[in-house]
Amino acid sequence: MVLIEDILKNARNRHIPVMLDEGMEFLLKYIKENNICNILEIGSAVGYSAIRFALLKDNIKVTSIEINEELHHEALANVTSFGLGDRINLILGDALKIEVDGNYDLIFIDAAKSQYINFFEKYKNYLTPNGVIVTDNLSFHGLVENPTLTHNRNTRQLVRKIAKYIDFLKENKEFETTFYHKGDGISISRRIAK
Repeated sequence: MVLIEDILKNARNRHIPVMLDEGMEFLLKYIKENNICNILEIGSAVGYSAIRFALLKDNIKVTSIEINEELHHEALANVTSFGLGDRINLILGDALKIEVDGNYDLIFIDAAKSQYINFFEKYKNYLTPNGVIVTDNLSFHGLVENPTLTHNRNTRQLVRKIAKYIDFLKENKEFETTFYHKGDGISISRRIAK
């Protein structure tokens, strides 16, 4: 039987991005304390976080989108090995091009950093009235706070896009966002009551 620790270790050994432990524990606690039942995840990778979410409570359902076919198939195998195929719906495709059904208590953005604003704008309409959008990697290994730590042009461009997303969240008139220095930097955005 596959253990969750094995999935995590395997992903990290292959440099497949999975949430840092501190960020994951923070998010699991949030899901539990706020009775989150329906989760949409943008960026399945190997299914690690979707499995962690579903293992919290029997009434949690996760829909997770992954663009990479190889990772999608690995996530399917991992979800099946945990017997969670009835509660985790894995979708192969580009999250900006496909449509999903239903509404979600929590939308978790953890995919292409350069598309964070587009993901937010597209999926905000899928939130339940009290739903939240959670975004990971807003610190990006400390580079967002200190961009001079990298001399790689592509990384600098990515860091600028994450900083732009943070500004987008701060200036957003529709959502109120709280930022947490947990894991690699997490935000929780909630629609402002009218």
